[in-house]
Amino acid sequence: MPRTTTGPTADRPLASFPWEELVTSALLGTDRRPPVAPGGHVPADGPVALLDAVALHTVRRRAGLLPAVPGARPEPTPHDPRPQLPEAARHRLAQLLADRAAPAASGRRGAAPDLTELIPQWLATANRRGFRAPAALVPPLLDAARARTDLRPQALTFAGPLGLWLAALNPEWKFALRGSAGGSLVPDTSDPEAVRRLWEEGLFAERIALLDAVRVREPGAALALLTTTWPTERAEDRLMFLDSLRTGLGAGDEEFLEQALADRSRNVRATAAELLSALPSSAFAGRMAARATSCVNPDRTGAGSGAGASIAVEAPHECDAGMQRDGVAAVPPTGRGERSWWLVQLVEATPLGIWQEQFGGRPAEEIVALPVADDWAGELHAAWCRAAVRQRHPEWARALLGAASAPPAGSPGPASIAERSKLLAVLSEAERADWVAEFIAAHGLSEAFQLLGVCTVPWAGPLGRAVVDALDIARDGGSYPWSFSGVMGLAERCLDPAEADRLEVLTATPDEQEDASPGAGRYWSEAFQRLVSTLRLRAAMEAELT
Repeated sequence: MPRTTTGPTADRPLASFPWEELVTSALLGTDRRPPVAPGGHVPADGPVALLDAVALHTVRRRAGLLPAVPGARPEPTPHDPRPQLPEAARHRLAQLLADRAAPAASGRRGAAPDLTELIPQWLATANRRGFRAPAALVPPLLDAARARTDLRPQALTFAGPLGLWLAALNPEWKFALRGSAGGSLVPDTSDPEAVRRLWEEGLFAERIALLDAVRVREPGAALALLTTTWPTERAEDRLMFLDSLRTGLGAGDEEFLEQALADRSRNVRATAAELLSALPSSAFAGRMAARATSCVNPDRTGAGSGAGASIAVEAPHECDAGMQRDGVAAVPPTGRGERSWWLVQLVEATPLGIWQEQFGGRPAEEIVALPVADDWAGELHAAWCRAAVRQRHPEWARALLGAASAPPAGSPGPASIAERSKLLAVLSEAERADWVAEFIAAHGLSEAFQLLGVCTVPWAGPLGRAVVDALDIARDGGSYPWSFSGVMGLAERCLDPAEADRLEVLTATPDEQEDASPGAGRYWSEAFQRLVSTLRLRAAMEAELT
């Protein structure tokens, strides 16, 4: 029990002092800051009097504390009907997530597989098989997805309704509610009232996810939804919403896109023009084709082996108001000529079928092989490449790529590997793999990294064999193994696990060659051991999820 203060301070007991003053006196010391009002009497035993007052204050504060109002208990998590993971697969996922959270080891990787890089593939397989995540592993899975955005779509799909339920309770996992379409809370798109409410009241990412979901189900309904709020949206939001129209793009979108050509935002206008150019029968495509064919024509002057045996180019002399309204940027980038800049924009927005009409029914392969007058070939072919990618035109992509075995400088299209990768993405999966396999056989792996990135996983037989053969040649040639670390990393994730047995022979340490890099043989041996171990681990993971 607190003592009663007596003596000179009875006229103002310490217990009546504000709590803040008592705390200040305690911090500074009762000698420097006596617990007494100015002009009052200092207590004979200041520290004891102070502690008595503090004890009394504490009892009062505790006695006066009002009970907290209990919050509403969260609703139970929705039922997830998907089957449970097999026990072996559950242990494997726990191992992968634990390895991700472990401190990074210093030094080179050695022969051990990189478990962290196998998480995306494991999740993709588990989702493909339709399993649900074990409840105990959902929190570390959400932590992994928070740290790595590339994991989020697959991780959130696997976490299912439990992941979203937990994300609503933990601010650190809010990306699951506001992130990609795979993780956002999208209502039943067949419920018009729920769709309208989320469209008008939802967060931006939720509205993007909603628009994407409605667009997949009914493109016209998504366009109608967008038009209800289009004039009031911010420019950056209009750009993202417009990009959603790529899914299910059709003639019904033309009127809206024509109106978007007059948008206040230059980026919105450019995107609208790009989408319209992917509609060959649109009025926009017709206008651009009329302009482009007035600039690019068969050479009918009689030069060459016959009329039309070459291509004549006369670039535009001005960028008029009509061209600018149709998305042609009048001011070129630094170092680029105005006329070539305008020409390329016209050609890339023109339907590619127009050129076959313009050149007498010749196929694309023959047209791109025609000589082009006045050194315009580079500009013209670059524009055709962009048109082939934009219009997803396999025939023109194939023609512009040329033979994979040909030197890049001798191909009709771009020498740039990045541009070739974009053209490859237009082709079928099988044709893509065959072309890249032929490219690697002819040119090796030094320039193939980006090309491999557009090939479907696992790499088809000929492509996988071409990569392994090229790595074997590089190893036998005494090349620096770390020069191929990027391709090795891709091979660990993308090679067919069935290749492991064929690679076993390459795990031995080769004899050092006189002209080889010092220690290269040992590094190559470790790299192939890691590759074989990873492929066998992937095969085990696949079996565990079967």
